[in-house]
Parts: sequence; structure tokens; C-alpha cells
Amino acid sequence: MTVTPVDPASNGPATLDRITGVRLSSVTLPLDTPISDAKVFTGRQRPMTEVAMLFAEISTESGYEGVGFSYSKRAGGRGQFAHAHEIAPVLVGEDPSDIAKIWDQLVWAGASVGRSGLAVQAIAAFDIALWDLKAKRAGLPLAKLLGAHRDSVRCYNTSGGFLQAPIEEVKEKSAAALESGIGGIKLKVGHPDSATDIARVGAVREHLGDGVPLMVDANQQWDRAAAQRMCRAFEEFGLVWIEEPLDAYDSEGHAALAQTFDTPIATGEMLASVAEHADLIRHGGADIVQPDAPRIGGITQFLKVMSLADQRDLQIAPHFAMEIHIHLAAAYQREPWVEHFEWLNPLFNEHLEISGGRMHLSARPGLGVTISDQARAWTVETAEVTG
Repeated sequence: MTVTPVDPASNGPATLDRITGVRLSSVTLPLDTPISDAKVFTGRQRPMTEVAMLFAEISTESGYEGVGFSYSKRAGGRGQFAHAHEIAPVLVGEDPSDIAKIWDQLVWAGASVGRSGLAVQAIAAFDIALWDLKAKRAGLPLAKLLGAHRDSVRCYNTSGGFLQAPIEEVKEKSAAALESGIGGIKLKVGHPDSATDIARVGAVREHLGDGVPLMVDANQQWDRAAAQRMCRAFEEFGLVWIEEPLDAYDSEGHAALAQTFDTPIATGEMLASVAEHADLIRHGGADIVQPDAPRIGGITQFLKVMSLADQRDLQIAPHFAMEIHIHLAAAYQREPWVEHFEWLNPLFNEHLEISGGRMHLSARPGLGVTISDQARAWTVETAEVTG
């Protein structure tokens, strides 16, 4: 008896649609003011003046279109675009609903450059676009497709608390953010003079009052001894968390801080794969995990990190890209926080509603955003891939 092998990658009768084309856009988003955190004050980076965005628009035979994006700060935008352009032909002809399969195909198409960092950040734009498309096909907001636990999430603002801003400006912007409906305030710390950090946090705490949720972020700039001292000093301020007190890959050091102090330790935004998050969680290195969907390869990978965090009863607080993360946070069992940045607002025609300390889901299907004319005007390179 002769058995004819079946190609496991073939599309069968259940296939309802096929991808016909992919449009890639590299967009340079300028910032109104150069931004400095601790990495600038320690000489490791220059002030940030722009964000490189990678947009992917995926079209299908049935007329559906999904929009996704990734990003890079200071460097890497051209690399993301180039890698995405090289592997984009993999998508053409595939069933857009087979998202996990397509993710594997994309990562193997560029296997020689690895499964983390820039390689998966390029894939993220495609993956997010496919999830957007899938939710649009269902006529549902992405959160509802995933299975939402809530229709709004707690949100905090970071953009007013950077280190280049004088403390009076930080106090003014923090109060204005709360007035606009934001639920919490995050301040940058990690100044070379630790007394400056303590004074700035103390001034904002006094200005806003004890009842306002307040977080701080050291952007990986302390060594273990300094982190111990600063975590101890910050205990009096009743912070929601202390973020990235150590190098992002120092899971053991973060675990020691989490076990020693009452204030929760948050980290994870700089990790660039599920495997790196698994290592952090396995070591107990975070009370609050901060994955970033564009940085770890998209929504498919983010859902894996959510599952790992859930198994350990951990909280999550996704980093940046609120247009994506509101949906993922709404689908997490434990009440999360989502980071509010108004920086990306000019890129989209639609904006999220903020009120009562919360960010609210809209009824729009998919991610609920479309690319603005301003984003098109800031486009520096495009590429189209078709069958």
C-alpha cells in the first residue's frame, strides 16, 4: 500500500481567505522636546528626539485589511524595515487566520539572525496586523476577540516625568495629567546624584498627596548596592512600584530586591523574547512584569508571556504602545496598569478615551485605529509585496 504524504503547510477547505499583499512603511515620528532619562545622565545614550515606526498593512482576497506596527528608539528603525521587507513574501498566499503558523514561518525565514531583538520586532508589525485583521473579520474589538475581563484599564502617565524637566514643570504636568483623567504618575529616577532623585520624588508626592498612585523608573542605571540603598530610601513614599532598578538581564538581582522590600519591583520592557521573560519569571525577578508586544514579536508572543505571568499570580503592566496594550491588558485576569503616552497620537485618526483614572476600550473592531495623513507625511520609505 502506497501512502501519499500530506503537506502540513497546505491550505485546506477550511481556508476562507488568503493574503494578497503587504505594504510596509517606515515613519519617523518627531518629538516636540528632546527626552532624557537616566541613560542620558549617565552618558550611555543621547537625548531622544524621534521614534522610528514600522507599519505593516496586510490585505486579503476578501477585502479585509489589518494594520500593525513596531517601533525603535534612537537606532534600529532602518534595520527593522529592511528585515521586514526581506521576509514579507512569506505572508503572500497564506490564510491570515493561521497566525501562529505564519509567525513560525517568518521567524524561520530569518533564522540566521536569531529569535529575539530586531528580528522579532520586525515580525511584530506583521503579527499585530494579522490579529487586527482577525478581530475585524469577527467584527469585534481585539480585546473581545481574546476574551476581555474588563472594558477599561487603569492607566498612568510617564511623558511628564523625564529627568530633563525642572521639578516645577514635573509637578505641573503631573497635576494636569491627573486632571485630564489619568490614574497614576510615573517619574524617571537614576540621576547621578541620588539626593536629587529623592528630593524630586518627595516633592511630587507632597504636591499630589498620598492617595495618588506614584511609580518610579530607574531605566537600569543602578548597580546592586545602589539599588538596595535607593529602594530602601523610596519605601517611605508608598510607591506602586520601582521599575528597572538594575540591568534588564539581572534576574537574580531583581529577585533579591523583590524579596527584600515592600515596594513591588517591575521590569521586563527591554526583554526581546518570550524566553527572556521566562527566565525573569522563573527567577522571581519581578512582582510586576512589563512586556512590550512590539519588542517581543507581537501579540502571539505577548499572550505566551501573559500565560507565564498568570501561572505565577503576577501582575502585568505593558510598556508603551497603548493602542495595542489596552486590548491585551483588558484580557488579563488580574487588574493591570497600561502606560499612557500621547506621543503616538499624531499617527492615528482615532484616540483612546481617558477618564476616571482609566483607559477605555472603544467599540471599533480590531485595534480600533487607522493610520493618519500626518503619519503618511512623515513616511521616509515604503515597500509593497504582492503575489
